[in-house]
Amino acid sequence: MANFRRRYGVVSIVKYLIPCVLAAVSPVFSQAGDCRKPFVADLAAGGNVSLTLRAGQIEVVGMRRDGIRVTCAIANRTDASRVKISFAAGRIRVQGGPDNGVNYKIEVPEATGVVIRATAGDMQVRGLVGDKDIELKAGNLTVDVGDPALYRVAEGHVMAGNISASPFGSQKDGLFRSFRKDNSSGQYRLRAELLAGNLTLK
Repeated sequence: MANFRRRYGVVSIVKYLIPCVLAAVSPVFSQAGDCRKPFVADLAAGGNVSLTLRAGQIEVVGMRRDGIRVTCAIANRTDASRVKISFAAGRIRVQGGPDNGVNYKIEVPEATGVVIRATAGDMQVRGLVGDKDIELKAGNLTVDVGDPALYRVAEGHVMAGNISASPFGSQKDGLFRSFRKDNSSGQYRLRAELLAGNLTLK
């Protein structure tokens, strides 16, 4: 009986503490906002971040400072509250809102590896030093690659459209176009994929 009481007491304490601990730490690991004002969150340089993004005119920019900052320009400001922004477990999400007229910029530390998945629109990625894995379903994707010698592997794929990758000596157009450039002395990996549109690596 004494053993049962001791065990029951420990279990009760643990059950009580778990929600308290989760409530205390959840604001640190999950932040949310919308396009009515700039969204900011903590992110140290030298890490990796994933971005899951809605359609629009999109900029992903590396900055010489820590932290995440998302700013929006929306044609109809009454729609600003409908565009939701969140950051949790290393992932930035921008979702919801009107079908058209949403432009936004995401700033992250310069030394950040990114995995980006976006639906449609025109996307520019610049000022980042690190791995880049980018997919856009439809639109135009432009990536400022920096020094091409830094990449161990650089590859691009377009199902229908054009590839312009002058830093890697590739220029192609048509259907099912791709290129790959290997460099054993490089450090990072670059992969850009577009279903339909123009892919520019510069």
